[in-house]
Amino acid sequence: MRVGVIGTGVMGENHVRVYSSLAHDCELIGVYDIDKNRANQVANQYKINSFANLDDLLQQVDAVSIAVPTIYHYEIGLRCIQNKVHILMEKPITSTVYQAKDLIKKANEAGVILQVGHIELYNPTIEVLKKIVENEEVISIDIHRMSPSLPRNKKIDVVQDLMIHDIYILYELLNDQIEHFYALGKIFENTTKHAMVISKFKSGVIAQLTSSFQTEEKIRTIRINTKKAFIQADLLDKKILITRSTNFYFDHLKAKYSQQNIIEKIVIPEKEPLKLQLLDFITCTKNKTTPTVTGEDGLTALCMTNQIIQFIKDHHKT
Repeated sequence: MRVGVIGTGVMGENHVRVYSSLAHDCELIGVYDIDKNRANQVANQYKINSFANLDDLLQQVDAVSIAVPTIYHYEIGLRCIQNKVHILMEKPITSTVYQAKDLIKKANEAGVILQVGHIELYNPTIEVLKKIVENEEVISIDIHRMSPSLPRNKKIDVVQDLMIHDIYILYELLNDQIEHFYALGKIFENTTKHAMVISKFKSGVIAQLTSSFQTEEKIRTIRINTKKAFIQADLLDKKILITRSTNFYFDHLKAKYSQQNIIEKIVIPEKEPLKLQLLDFITCTKNKTTPTVTGEDGLTALCMTNQIIQFIKDHHKT
């Protein structure tokens, strides 16, 4: 597989780094970026080609990662489809629902694989958490994804950049769809920088999401209440704590009883989600199989994030 990377920002360079480590699985041909100096810098560092023209890159590769600002996803995605090049599109899939639907349609017609970069689904902590939740009756989920304010986030909406991860995580954990939601947010310089969403799924599960660019500490936590346990996952520390009550002995003892808790601690093995994602993408393109995260999955997450963003804007006006 001959692969390339379009966009050499922070995430784009990460794709370059990981592709470079997968020499047994693919050949990294080169990069393209509208910022030629940045593209040359990354190309020199990894000893690959920097292409001055996008079509020149597309004519020499079988597949690409697209890691450019979201407003360019649709345009560049169409260029890839025209050149029969398979696509791993960083989230969100596109800016608008119309663009996403059209890109999916054209990719299907051209026989081009379109995979969306929902990277947290390759996080080993999420994989373990999903297996735990399968055996539990979930009551509620509370997710916090918070980060410090950085210059590169100045014009980025926190719902589109951070909360979207937790939306598709919820879909993955619950295999269910949101029925109702209510959102609040703080808008600075015309973009939401802090957002909270309370939602109810069709199954009755209640979920609360908090995402922010206004914290000094980076936080990635998931707390799940079930009928029999309280589950806490830290995506940064890569550990899961499961707390269960021991009061199932009470009926048997019929005496003074001091309730204790059983706490299970699960430490997750170290695996890089991006590497797992790119290996999955390469395998899909080689075998012409359906991606783990399809364009339709990307569309579902986009629809929800756009609704939340609009809800916050409408409420902010009042």
